Amino acid sequence: MTGTERFQRWAPGDHILWRYRGHGPHPSGREHVDICRPVTVVQDSAETLAVWMAPGTECVKPVLADGTPVHQQPLATRYTAPRTVMRDRWFGTGVLKLARSDEPWSVWLFWDPGWKFKSWYVNLEEPRTRWAGGIDSEDHFLDISVYPDRSWLWRDEDEFAEAQRAGLMSHRKARRVRAAGAAAVEVIRAWGPPFADGWEHWRPDPRWRVPELPADWGSVPARLAS
Repeated sequence: MTGTERFQRWAPGDHILWRYRGHGPHPSGREHVDICRPVTVVQDSAETLAVWMAPGTECVKPVLADGTPVHQQPLATRYTAPRTVMRDRWFGTGVLKLARSDEPWSVWLFWDPGWKFKSWYVNLEEPRTRWAGGIDSEDHFLDISVYPDRSWLWRDEDEFAEAQRAGLMSHRKARRVRAAGAAAVEVIRAWGPPFADGWEHWRPDPRWRVPELPADWGSVPARLAS
């Protein structure tokens, strides 16, 4: 989010959209969004954007053309089978998402019922671009799970490899993503931010209402920063 200091920051309690651009061609030939999650701003500082995705939030997610969940498609055709998008609700407990400025990943916190902290999830992605109504990024397939005992493991390495075979990611870009993952691992090993910052003890304001998914969730606005 380079340069966001030039723009007014969001206040705690504001509703914005956390979105990911789709991979592969779109019938329109233009950039498109296939993941959209309305979230509530927790903090928006020079270092960190923190947002809360509440249980039951209506989101947009990609599915196969017949409505089948993407993860049920065999890996070999998961990224080549025709897709569409659908609205759905976020099930389970909520998710706290943290994005530190310019880092090519965000860190998500998960809890089991009763606020028993479960894990952090490092989602490797493009550094976020900011616009008036939220942030946009592009998922890089590869992820890392981090546990309270400071152990960690790679996630979705098979999908990362398949995305390259399917032509959704060049080998050059894949090397860049791997390097970003290695940098994230160094932060984990050093137990740097945000892992050491105590976010697992954070709780949402009970007065916050669940944000709504707007009708124009997929519009592509002018960027405020990139």
